[in-house]
Amino acid sequence: MAPYKYRNPLSEPTPVAKPPPTQPPPTKPPPPTQPLFTSPPPSPRPPPPKRTAASIMSDANGHEDVAVADLIQRLSIAEGPERAAAAVDVATHVAGGGIFALQAGGLLEGLTKALEDSSPVGAREGALLSLIQLSDTLGRAFEPFYLPLLPVILHLLADKAPAVRVAALAAGKALLTTLCPHATAMVLPILYNGIGGNRKWQTKEGSYILLRLIQKTSPSQITKALPELVPNLSSGMVDARDEVKKAAWIAMNGASQLVNNRDIEPCVPAILSSIARPAEVSDTIIKLSALVFVQAIEAPALAIMVPLLMRGLQKETAIKRRCAVIISNMSKLVNNPHDAHLFLPSLLPRLEQVGQEAADPELRSVAATAHATVLKIAGEAEQREGPAAKKLEVETTGEKLKEIISKQSAGCKVDEFMTTTLSFITQLAVLLVTEKKTDFEEWDEKVVTPYLAAFLSAANAKAVCKTFLDWCISETREADDCEDDDDEPGADLCNCTFSLAYGGKILLNNARLRLKLGHRYGLCGANGAGKSTLMKAINRGQVDGFPPKSEVVTVYVEHDIDASLTETSVADFVWQDKQLMETTAPPREDVVDMLASVGFNDEMQNNPVTSLSGGWKMKLALARAMLMKPHILLLDEPTNHLDSTNVAWLEHYLVNLPDVTSMIVSHDSGFLDHVCTDIMHYENRKLKRYRGNLSEFVKAKPEAKSYYSLDSASLRFNFPRPGFLDGINTNEKPIMWMKKVEFTYPGATKKQLIDVNIQCRLASRVAVLGANGAGKSTLIKLLTGEMKPDGGTIFKHPNLRVAYVAQHAFHHIEDFLDKTPNQYIRARYLQGEDKEENSKVHRVLNPEEEKALARQVWMIDGQPRILDKIAGRRKKKRSYEYEVKWQGLSSIAFNRWIPREVLEEKGFEKILNQFDGAKAAAAVGQDARPLTQSSIESYLADFGLDPEFGTHSFIRGLSGGQKVKLVLAAAMWLNPQMLIMDEPTNYLDRESLGALATAIKDFGGGVVIISHHAEFTSALCQEVWTVADHRVVQTGKSIL
Repeated sequence: MAPYKYRNPLSEPTPVAKPPPTQPPPTKPPPPTQPLFTSPPPSPRPPPPKRTAASIMSDANGHEDVAVADLIQRLSIAEGPERAAAAVDVATHVAGGGIFALQAGGLLEGLTKALEDSSPVGAREGALLSLIQLSDTLGRAFEPFYLPLLPVILHLLADKAPAVRVAALAAGKALLTTLCPHATAMVLPILYNGIGGNRKWQTKEGSYILLRLIQKTSPSQITKALPELVPNLSSGMVDARDEVKKAAWIAMNGASQLVNNRDIEPCVPAILSSIARPAEVSDTIIKLSALVFVQAIEAPALAIMVPLLMRGLQKETAIKRRCAVIISNMSKLVNNPHDAHLFLPSLLPRLEQVGQEAADPELRSVAATAHATVLKIAGEAEQREGPAAKKLEVETTGEKLKEIISKQSAGCKVDEFMTTTLSFITQLAVLLVTEKKTDFEEWDEKVVTPYLAAFLSAANAKAVCKTFLDWCISETREADDCEDDDDEPGADLCNCTFSLAYGGKILLNNARLRLKLGHRYGLCGANGAGKSTLMKAINRGQVDGFPPKSEVVTVYVEHDIDASLTETSVADFVWQDKQLMETTAPPREDVVDMLASVGFNDEMQNNPVTSLSGGWKMKLALARAMLMKPHILLLDEPTNHLDSTNVAWLEHYLVNLPDVTSMIVSHDSGFLDHVCTDIMHYENRKLKRYRGNLSEFVKAKPEAKSYYSLDSASLRFNFPRPGFLDGINTNEKPIMWMKKVEFTYPGATKKQLIDVNIQCRLASRVAVLGANGAGKSTLIKLLTGEMKPDGGTIFKHPNLRVAYVAQHAFHHIEDFLDKTPNQYIRARYLQGEDKEENSKVHRVLNPEEEKALARQVWMIDGQPRILDKIAGRRKKKRSYEYEVKWQGLSSIAFNRWIPREVLEEKGFEKILNQFDGAKAAAAVGQDARPLTQSSIESYLADFGLDPEFGTHSFIRGLSGGQKVKLVLAAAMWLNPQMLIMDEPTNYLDRESLGALATAIKDFGGGVVIISHHAEFTSALCQEVWTVADHRVVQTGKSIL
C-alpha cells in the first residue's frame, strides 16, 4: 500500500478572515496554556502480546482494517476523557505490532485524513492526541512518519476549536521534545513557514513557542542555525499582535543565550532591545565598538550583530564610521569561510554605498578602506578554504543505504513504507557528513540504528550503520593537511589556537600559541600589535584553549598598587595579597625571606609601599609573583624602572628557573638577548616562533634589525620647533638652573637631596642616572615645579615653556580614559594655556596663601595699597620687573613697576609664575596650531598616532606605547623650549625608540632624560647628572 499523500495547508493561501472586534489591551498577563485534558486521562491499558510483522501484514480476513476503522471512529465521536482514552487505545494497538502497525489497516493514513477533516472537531483533536501517544509508544521509530505531519499541526494551531488548538500545540511539543537533534535542520524550514507573513497569528505564536522549545532540546544545532533564525525571530518582535511579539521576544532571548561568545555577551541585551527600538541603535554600536574581543567570531555571533550593523550604517556620521570599522575588523576574526559568506554579502553593498555617497570625506575614506579590507579578507577566506570538499548526494546516498541493507539482511524487503524511514536516515546522514560529524557512537545511538531497529534485528541494524558510515566517510575523504612544526622535546604547558581583538582592531586571527616547560619566550611586535593585550587576556582566562589556572598556574606580573593599600607596609602588602592567599598562602616568614632575596632589608619591608620608587615597586611585584610558585610567568616590561644591577639580577633569576616558563614583553634588547630561548613575533595577525634569542631572530629576519640599532628604525617623529626666548641669543646660555637646592620628604629623617647645583641650556642633552630610589625623579619634579624645595634657588626663564613626561606617564591622562586623544588635547589646552601646568604646586595658591596675600599692605607714595593683579612685565638687566595694578585704582597712572625679587620676597612668587605661564603660552604666537580636530589629528600623526587611534579610539583602549606617544605629543603642544622626560623608553617598541632618538637629535630645544636604557641615553646625551648619596654630580659638557 502506497503511503498517503497529504496536502500541506501552510503552502496554500490562507482565507482572509474578518478582523476581530477591537478590544482593549489586557491589563493582566495572558492565562497559562490550557491543559491538554480537562480531567486526568485514564491509565493506559496494558499492551497485548507483541505480534509479528508477518501476522499483521497477512491478516486475510481484514480484521486489522476493521479494528483501525473502529479506533478512528471512536476518536471522532468520543468526548473529553473518552477521546483521550481512545488515543491511548490507538497507541496500545500499535504497541503490539510495532512500526508495521502504522501501515496495517491504514492507521497512519486514517489519522492523517482525520487531521485534515474540517468536520467534526473530534476527529482533528483525536488524531492529534493519538500522535502524542504514538510518539511516546514508538519513540524514535515514529519520527520519520511524525515529522511530515508538522505543517498540518501548525495549521491546526489556528483552528476554530480551542481544544484542537491546545492539542495541536501539545502535539508539536511532543514531536520536538524527543526528535533527534540532528533533524533540526529539517524542522526549521517548516517552522519558518509557520511564521510567514500571511499566517494566522495563532500559527505564528505557536511556531515561535516551538522555536523556543527546540532551542532547549537541540542547542548546538540551533546555534549553527542562528544566521537564518535571527532574521525570522526579528520579524516577530515587531509584529502587530502582542501575543506573537511576546513569543518572538522569548524565542529571541533564548537564541541569544546560544551565541557562545563571552566577548559580546555583555552587549546582547542592548542588541536585542535595539532590534525593536531603533532609537537605541547608536548607543549599542558605541558599546559594541568598545568591547575587547579575544574569541574567534563565528556565524552565531555575526547573526546577532549583523542586523545592528545594518541599521547603524543608516545612522549619523560618527555611528556609520564605527560600524565601518567594526565590519572591517570583525571580518578578519571570522575563521570559517562559510561564516564570512553568510554576512559579508549583505553588508558589503551598504558599506560600499556609504563609501561612495557619504557627505563627510573622512567617513567616505574610512568606509572605502573598510570595504576594500572586507573584500580582501573574503578573498583570503576563499583561498584558505581550498578546493570544495566532496559532498554526498541524497539520492545516491539513499540508494547506497538500500543496497547495504539488502546485502546485510537478505530477508528484508525494502518497500515504500520502509523507504520513508530510509529517506529520513539519508537526510540525517548527509547533514552530519557535511558537518564532518562521523563518530560511530553518535551514528549508532542517534542517526541510523534507532530507526533501522524497527525493521531489522539489533545486530543487523548496527552492522548496517557501521558499513554505511564507512561508505559515507570514504566518499568524502579529504587529504589530511595537519602538521606539527614543533618537534622539540619537553612537556607542553599550552597548545592552543585562538583569535584576539581589542576595541575593533584585529590583533591575532586564528593564531597558534604553544608554550613548553622551561622555555623563555620573548613576545615581539610593534606598539599596538597586542602584546600586553594578549598577556592580560591570558591572565583573565579569555584565550580559547589556554589551560585554566587550576591546571597551570599563570601569574601576570604588574607593579600597579591599589590606592587603598598605599599606607600598607611592604611585607603586609605582599602577605595580604588576595591572589597569593588563594594560591599558595605562604606563611609570613616566607614572604619576608622572599622580599629579602630581592633586596628588601628589614627597614624597607616595614615602610609603606608609597615610599618605593618605580624600580622597587617592580621588584615587589616580582617577589609576589615568585611566591605563587608559577608554571608560567607573564612579564610585561619587567625591566621598566630597573637599574642595571637589578636587570642583571632579574636575568640571572629567570635563566635559572628550569621548571618555569616565561612569556616576556620588553623593549630592552640586551635583556631579551640574555634571557630568551625563543622569540614569538607578530606577523600577519599570527604568532611565528623563532628558535633562539633576539640575535638569532634578527639573523633569521634581517628587517627586524631595529631591535638592535635605533638608527635602523623606519618610523619618524616630528617635534615642533621651539619658540624664541627673550634675551637668549645662543643655545649655550642657561635658561633653567638650580643652586644650593635641598629637599626632604615629609616625615623622613634624612634629606633626599643636598646642595644640588645644575643648569639647562637649549643645547642640553642630559642623561640623569642613578640607582633605584636615589632621587632622580625627585630631582626632576623639583626642576619642573611638581614639588617645592626646602631651600636654595630654582630659576626658570619667565617665557620658558617646558614639556614634562612623568615617570608614570599615564597619570597625565588617567582622568580622560573615556575620551579620545584628540579630545584630551582639546580639553587640556581649551583656554590657550596648559591646564596641567597651571595645576602644579609652584602656581597654585592654597587658601592660607590667598588670605595672606589679600591682607598684605604696600606703602606707595605714603598711601596704603593692596595688590590687585599683575598687569605687565619688562626686562631689567638680568632680571625682570612686573607692572602691579592696585585695588580701587583703575588708572594706569597709579601702576608701579616692582622688581621680581621684591615680589618674591613678599610671597607673590606663585602669582608671578601664573603670569609668566600665561605670557609664555601667548608667546607661541604665529607658530600656534588651531585647536581643531583636523589640526590635532595631523599633529598626533607626527608622533606615530594615526587617526584611527588619535581621533577615533578611546584612550582606555590604547597600548602602553601609544599612551606614551600621546603624553609626549600633548606635552609639546605649545612648542616648548625644554623637554624633560622621566623614563620615556618604558612601553615604547624599538621602532618608536628609534623615532624618539632621531627626533631628540633634531630638536632645537634642550632635553633632560631619566632612563635606565643605556643604549638610548649613550646615543643621545653628552652630559650626565649622576644622583647618588643624596647629591647630584655633573659630568660632561656643562658644569656650573
